[in-house]
Formats: sequence, structure tokens, C-alpha cells
Amino acid sequence: MPAADLPELDVLFEDNHCLAVAKPSGVPSAHFDGGAATLDLAAKAYLKSRYNKPGEVFLGIVHRLDKPTSGVLLFARTSKAAARLSEQFRSGAIDKTYWAIAEGEIRPAAGTWDDHLRKDPATALVRVVDPSAEGAKAARTHYSTLGFADGMSWLELRPQTGRTHQLRVQLATRGHPIVGDYQYGSEIVFPGGAALHARSLTFLHPIRAEPITLTAPLPRRWRGRFPSFFRDLPS
Repeated sequence: MPAADLPELDVLFEDNHCLAVAKPSGVPSAHFDGGAATLDLAAKAYLKSRYNKPGEVFLGIVHRLDKPTSGVLLFARTSKAAARLSEQFRSGAIDKTYWAIAEGEIRPAAGTWDDHLRKDPATALVRVVDPSAEGAKAARTHYSTLGFADGMSWLELRPQTGRTHQLRVQLATRGHPIVGDYQYGSEIVFPGGAALHARSLTFLHPIRAEPITLTAPLPRRWRGRFPSFFRDLPS
């Protein structure tokens, strides 16, 4: 695919082992999610051009963000880094913080959601199911409300598991879909993707074993759509 057709990269961190970018909403994380203009292909093209690499460029997919979600997306640049980072994600060693704007006022204002989720292959939607249901997977998220205005809640979400559509489903099933997430019942218009942002990610460097925290700037469109929350917020 020509580089001109690929999304532009906003690089947050780069060394010989890792590459992290700020994913825009509406763009798939990886080519096996469907669609051609994906972030992993853009990252490969970036590395190939920046370092004048001949042949195929290695890029390890160690996690993904849903297409409607923006924020920190981490890749590995070597197979060793990919294996070590993937294990951190599998074991829950990665500290992930999301921001979301949800419909309605969340009560209580802070707490933990524990559910069991299952994806319906016929619809590609995820639902909360009974723990005994076949294929049910436990999902846990800690949350706190950072603000409430205009009939919407600004939330900080810290998922302890990484299930498909986890945050989107846990909010929607409680009657508070994420703004713009029409797939899970949002009725508030927010063009360009859902109001869900992977704000920060903390991981251990796969070689140096030192903690690294990366923060993705808030998408510009959030400030215009939710001025009560973000007009004066630093990036």
C-alpha cells in the first residue's frame, strides 16, 4: 500500500526495542482486524523509511485498541521484546488508564465492576453473561468519576483484564454507554469514534526492565465537544 494512503503516525516513544504511537479513533490497530489503512502497516512503513531498511520490517503486535478508541498503542521492534511485552499484557502487569465520557451520572462515583463477558460470533458484539455460561470470561475494571456536566460523566477507568470491548460493554450494560459508541447503544452524537481514550500506559522496558509511562494527548475534538470538562485542561 502506498505510504500516502496510510494514517500519519504520532510517535510517543521510540528506541531499538519499542515503538509507541498515539492512535487516532476510527483507525484499526492491526491489519488482521480488517481494513487496509491500519496503524501497524503505517508503523512498518515509518520504520522502513526512517532507518532505510531493505526487505520486510519486523513489528510485534502486543496489544490492540478497538477501532473507535484513541490513545497509547505500543508495538515491539524485536521478537524478544514482543515476547516479553506480550507476557506483561497476559499477566496483567501493564498498568492501563483510560478516559471515557459516558451518558448519564455514574453512581456510585467510584468502585469496581466485575462481570463475565462473551462475544457473539454472529453479531461481533460482546455481552455480559452468567459466570457459568460457556465461553464466559471474567472482566474487572476499577473506575472513578472525574466530573459530571451536561448529562454526561467523565470517567477514569483502570481495567485489570483485557477482554474484547470490555469497557464499552461494562458501561453500556449499566445504562451508561460511552458517548458516540452507537454499536453499544449511545444516543449522543460524537462524530469520528467513541469518547474512549487510552490515556496512559505503564510497562517494564523489555530489555532494561525499568518502568516507562507513556501518555497520549487528549484528541482535539474532545475539547470542542466537551468544553465543560476539557477546555482548560493541559494536554
